[in-house]
Amino acid sequence: MAEGALSAHIAAFLAALTARHYSPATVSTYAFDLRHLLERVGETAPETLVSHDIRRALAGLHGHGLKAKTLARTLSAWRSFFHYLARQGVLEANPCLGLRPPKGEKKLPNALSVDEMAHLLEAPGDDVWAIRDVAMFELMYSSGLRRAELIGLDVGGLDLSGAEVKVTGKGSRSRIVPVGSRALAAVERWLAVRDTVARDPAALFVGARGARIAPGVLTLALKQLARRQEITAHVHPHALRHAFASHVLQSSGDLRAVQEMLGHASLSTTQVYTHLDFQHLARVYDQAHPRAKKK
Repeated sequence: MAEGALSAHIAAFLAALTARHYSPATVSTYAFDLRHLLERVGETAPETLVSHDIRRALAGLHGHGLKAKTLARTLSAWRSFFHYLARQGVLEANPCLGLRPPKGEKKLPNALSVDEMAHLLEAPGDDVWAIRDVAMFELMYSSGLRRAELIGLDVGGLDLSGAEVKVTGKGSRSRIVPVGSRALAAVERWLAVRDTVARDPAALFVGARGARIAPGVLTLALKQLARRQEITAHVHPHALRHAFASHVLQSSGDLRAVQEMLGHASLSTTQVYTHLDFQHLARVYDQAHPRAKKK
């Protein structure tokens, strides 16, 4: 391998991310995106790369059908990698600076209605796993949790008397989020039977083997619950977070509070839910305003 070859620098970068306690999933995504770079430019010294090389590599990926959202993530990973090399003194300038990925269609999040959420969470079942599932999804919807945040919850992170939960989100940022009465009742019911199946003393939610529940197990449990409840909309874990945000915003109109509860670093990330709120208001207007109805 040539001195200064790209793959060696990529390996060092990924090791640095791991040392900084990035999640394994995040490190894996960086590795995947940087493999694309290696495939496009080959084993070359990174200091020889310029903006034209990066632009051509992106164009090649675009030509192979990668969507705009994927290209944006890929360019972000490349930019972070070259920023790391610049800090290490390998580069004088980041060749990704000033480059933008192609724009794609911006889709609104899929938010279940209030009625759909109520029906989903009123599923019958007295076995331990049905109790666990309702507790998980009540908590996700009640507090706007990401899937990884729910999985990472420990029993000690819950304050049942204070009706709140401490969550560790993206970038290892912690926040305290309120928990609603329905979710509290569901979690208390789960805690009453949790010790009969749990082997992990810390994890709030566990799988069939007693260890902390896996992401795929949680997603499958939600899909099966939605199927049993005959929910026709596409239901996935993040849809519960979308439902939380849009329903709270519809009721309160307080975008800042929703931002805090979701753990968004930027208000602009939360503002997508204002479009969902407008859709709701537009439907109400069409149905209620006497001059909006078609004759």
